[in-house]
Amino acid sequence: MAKVQLYVYDLSNGLAKQLSRQLTGRQIDGIWHTSVVVFGKEIFYGQGICITQPGMSHHGKPLQIVDMGETSIDEETFNEYIEEMRSHYTADKYHLLDFNCNSFTNDCVGFLTGGSIPSWIKDLPSDFLSTPFGAALRPTIDAMFRRPVPGAAPAATPQMQMPAPETLSAAASASPNPALASALLQAVASQAYSSGSLSAPTPSTFPTSSSPSGSNNGSATVAGSIHMCTNPSSLHSLLQTHRAAVVLFTSPTCPPCRMIEPVFEDLAHQKTHGSGSGRVAFVKVDLSVGMGNQVAGEWGVRVTPTFLFFLDGKKIEEMKGANGAELRSQVDMLLYQAFPPHPHTKLSLPAVEALSTNPILFTQVPNWETVSTKLASFIDAAPSSAELQTAKQALTAAVVPLLKTRFPEKGSPAEAAKKPAFSALAPLLASWASTTTKIASVLPPAQLFPLVDMWRLAVLDEGVANWLATGPTPDPLQLFLDKALEVLESVDPAQKSGARNYLLTVLRTLANGFSHAALSKTLLSRAASSGSGKRAPMTRAVIAALLHDDAAVRTAAASLAFNVAAALQKSRVEKLRGVTPGTVPVEVEEDEEWEVELVSAVLEALSNETQSEEVVHRLTAALAFLLRLSPFYESQLASLLEVLQSRETLKGKLAKGGCGENGVQKPEVRKLVAEVAEKLCA
Repeated sequence: MAKVQLYVYDLSNGLAKQLSRQLTGRQIDGIWHTSVVVFGKEIFYGQGICITQPGMSHHGKPLQIVDMGETSIDEETFNEYIEEMRSHYTADKYHLLDFNCNSFTNDCVGFLTGGSIPSWIKDLPSDFLSTPFGAALRPTIDAMFRRPVPGAAPAATPQMQMPAPETLSAAASASPNPALASALLQAVASQAYSSGSLSAPTPSTFPTSSSPSGSNNGSATVAGSIHMCTNPSSLHSLLQTHRAAVVLFTSPTCPPCRMIEPVFEDLAHQKTHGSGSGRVAFVKVDLSVGMGNQVAGEWGVRVTPTFLFFLDGKKIEEMKGANGAELRSQVDMLLYQAFPPHPHTKLSLPAVEALSTNPILFTQVPNWETVSTKLASFIDAAPSSAELQTAKQALTAAVVPLLKTRFPEKGSPAEAAKKPAFSALAPLLASWASTTTKIASVLPPAQLFPLVDMWRLAVLDEGVANWLATGPTPDPLQLFLDKALEVLESVDPAQKSGARNYLLTVLRTLANGFSHAALSKTLLSRAASSGSGKRAPMTRAVIAALLHDDAAVRTAAASLAFNVAAALQKSRVEKLRGVTPGTVPVEVEEDEEWEVELVSAVLEALSNETQSEEVVHRLTAALAFLLRLSPFYESQLASLLEVLQSRETLKGKLAKGGCGENGVQKPEVRKLVAEVAEKLCA
C-alpha cells in the first residue's frame, strides 16, 4: 500500500486572504493549486501533466499537506493511467476556473483511493463566481483561456488574449472596491498575457519530462464548459455538486461520437454561460481513458455515444445515438424540471411593465448663496473654535464655488449631467469629507441640512459617486446615515420634528446615489465589514422614515424604497433574459430576510398612508418590484401577503377615504394599484 498526499499551494501568496473581502465581499483564504504526491513523485497539471520530485516544483514549499489515504494500485498501473490522461489534460485545455490543476488532482485521487479532494478546494471556483465580482470577471477569464473552435488545429499552449482595459474596468466595477480590483485585474491580465498562463509552469522548470506538445482532436473543446471524468469518484463528486447533469459516454473509435460531440459542446457552452452559469454540469467520459470503462459499467452503458441525464444525483433519462435534435430537447426538458420558470412570467402585468426602472432623483439646484449663508450662520452661532472656522472657510472658498460651476442655478439637471466630472477629484473630496466630519461633530442634525444638500447634488456627479462607492474614510454618507438613524430612532418627538429638513435631505441624497451604478452597488451591498456596504443602515432608515409624520419625508422615503426595489427588479429581469452574471449594471444579491422586511414595511406604510397619492403611487410601484420575479415569492412572500391582508390594503386605497376624500384619483395609479392587488397579491 502506497501513501497518497495532496500538496496545497496558494497561488496568490496570501493576497487572497488579505484582499478577498474588499474585492468580493466574501472571505476567500487562498487561490488553491494542488498536486498529488505518490510513489515518490509530485504530479500536477498546468502546461500538460508535469512530474517532479516532491516539493521541487516552481511553486516551492506547499502551504498544507493533506493525507488522502493509501492506494492498493501499483506504480506501473498508475503510470499507465497518467499516460492515458495526457491526451485529456493538455495545455490547450487548461482553464483557470473549470479545468485546472484541481480537476486533475481530483481525478487522480479518485483513481488511487476512490475519494476526492476536499470541498474547500473543489468549491473555490463556484464560491468565487457566486460573488458579483467573480461573475463579472468570468468573461475576462474565459477570454484569457479561449479554446480553439471544434475542428481547428490544437495549440501546444493555452491561447491567451489580453482583455481590453474597458473589459477589466467593467469587471472591477462589480467589486465593492473598484479601484483596488482594477489594479489587481490589470496586474493579473498582464501576467497572464506575458507568461501564457496564470499558473501553468514552464516545461524547463522540471527535472523530468512534461506532456508532449501534441494533442488529439478532443482538445478542441469549448472553453470552460465540459468536465472530463475518468473514474467513478470524480463523476459522483460532480453529481453531488450540480442539481442537473448531462453525461456523454464516448470513445475515440466511434464515428457517431465525432458527429454528435460538436452539438454537445455547443449545448454545454449555451447552457453553462449567462443565466445558466453553475446550474448544470456537462460531462464527458471517454471509455478508453483511465477507469472510463468502469464508470460506464456502473451505469449500464454498453454502446457509444450514450447520454445520461441526472437530476439531484439520480438518473432520470437515457439516450443512445447521435440525434442532435433529440439531445437538445432532452437537455431543455432536464433544465425545465430542475429550474422551472418563475410563475410571474406567465402573468399579464401591463401596468407594472409600464413602470420605469429608472431611479427617482432629486435634481433641483438650490440658491447656493442661500445654502452657504445658512450653514455659515449655524457655524457662527456654535461655540467658537479655530478648527470650525477653518472648516467654514474651506467650504466657502473651495467647495461652494465648485458646486456653482458644476450645478449652475439657472441650468437644467440635464445640462449639468453633460458637463465633465470634477477634476482633481480625490484630494478635493477627501478634504471636503474631513470638513464635513468636523462640522457634523459640532452642529446638531437639525442644522446640518445645508451641508447635506451640497452632497445631494454632488453625488449626481459620476466621479463623486464612484469615490463614495469605495467607502472612503471619513465616509460622509455613512456619517449622514448614522445621524439620521439617531433622529429616526429617538424617543423624543421634538428631536424628530426639529430635524425634519435634515432627514429630508439625507433621504434625497441616498436616492440620488442610485444615479450611478458603482454607488448603487455600495448602497445595496451587504459587505458592511469592508466599510462600504450600506444595505442594513439604509434599510433601517427607509423603514423608519416611511412612518414619519411629515408628508415630504414620507415621499422621500417612498422614493428611496422605489429606487431599491427598481434596482432589484432590473437585476432579476436581466438574469431572466439570460444576461451573463456580472454584466448586469447593478446586480443585487437576493436575501430572503431583507426582502420580507421591506415588503412588510411597504405594506405597513401603505396601510397608514391616507393623505398623499404620490406616496401611495411610489409605494405600490416599489411593492410590485419587490414581489415580481422574487425567488422567495412562493416560499415566503405569498403567505406573508395573505397574513398582512395586502389585497384589502391596496383595494382600500381606491375607496373613499382610503387616500384623500375620494381615494386614489389618477387613472394610471388606480390601474397599478388594482393590478398589484389582483395579480401579485392574489
